[in-house]
Amino acid sequence: MRTELFDFDLPEDRIALRPASPRDAARLLVVRSGDPHAFDDHIVRELPVLLRAGDALVVNDTKVLAASLHGRRLARDEGGPEAAIAATLTKRIDGSRWTALVRPAKRLAVGDVVRFGTEGRVCFLGQLDATVEAKGAGGEITFAFAFHGPILDQAIAERGEMPLPPYIAGRRGVDAADSADYQTIFARDEGSVAAPTAGLHFTEALVTALQARGIALHKVTLHVGPGTFLPVKADNTEGHHMHAEWGSVTAETAAALNAVRRAGGRIVAVGSTSLRLIESAAAEDGNLGAFSAETALFITPGYRFRAVEGMLTNFHLPRSTLFMLVSAFCGLDTMQRAYEHAIEAGYRFYSYGDACLLLRGAQPASRRPICA
Repeated sequence: MRTELFDFDLPEDRIALRPASPRDAARLLVVRSGDPHAFDDHIVRELPVLLRAGDALVVNDTKVLAASLHGRRLARDEGGPEAAIAATLTKRIDGSRWTALVRPAKRLAVGDVVRFGTEGRVCFLGQLDATVEAKGAGGEITFAFAFHGPILDQAIAERGEMPLPPYIAGRRGVDAADSADYQTIFARDEGSVAAPTAGLHFTEALVTALQARGIALHKVTLHVGPGTFLPVKADNTEGHHMHAEWGSVTAETAAALNAVRRAGGRIVAVGSTSLRLIESAAAEDGNLGAFSAETALFITPGYRFRAVEGMLTNFHLPRSTLFMLVSAFCGLDTMQRAYEHAIEAGYRFYSYGDACLLLRGAQPASRRPICA
């Protein structure tokens, strides 16, 4: 499909720079597939009455790394110039090596040493040095750090900041609040460089209300890579290369979700990461099995969904793989009209913004506006 079909204009003031407080006070737009004219405006804490007893929510329990580092390239020759470097770690290779996106990458050559900070709370960490081991064709850098294993992890955590997406970080600095705001309450397994943002809307009170309603909550893990922020630059979706991300669905979780489907309940994915992982683990008949591998599943209109019938997600970037995914889920015309409604109604977009509940071939439990 032509990439331009997934473009739209978004006023800059619709981009959220801070999350709603409390988290479940964010607005929630209910969208049904095949119905491009009827949308219901709610808030996230009403989710228990918008779903049905017997449904199951699937959340991503990945934890975001403090992966944004600032440092300087040391002089190549005595008395030579140094150069400021900003790096975002993207993937752990082993105990001491990481790949990273670097700005500006052109300032680095193989063999250069980058020093990230000069102080540390661990007494023998005076500085954190990394040697440029390789440069990829796309500018990705492989760093070999001077420390290894848990010591390296602690050094990165001391110096790193939350890797906020560019549409936030470009408009304000990262601060202490982001350490909590950009992490879901489910975060457990560290490995992401971006938050699974649909999960940011959940509070312990909302989880309790969902369970009281008879709506189960199951956890999977997919480590989110930097490709989640990238627009599709190819003129046609077939020309886009999806970055692979590692994910895991345990045998126990797969069995529990299969039981939900057999009993007539719906699997509702919390976020695109959970949805892509569940669909990667599903057979043609929708039956789920254990999964532990990388997935590069790219979902565009025409994709036949195997297991997921509902989706909670944020409002996404134009021309992004995420907007293509939701367009596949509910129909491009429906999602275009839903986004038009959201913009006109003042919904907040992107990582810290509001949410929408997408339902395929089913009506929500209530079409009537519900009081908070």
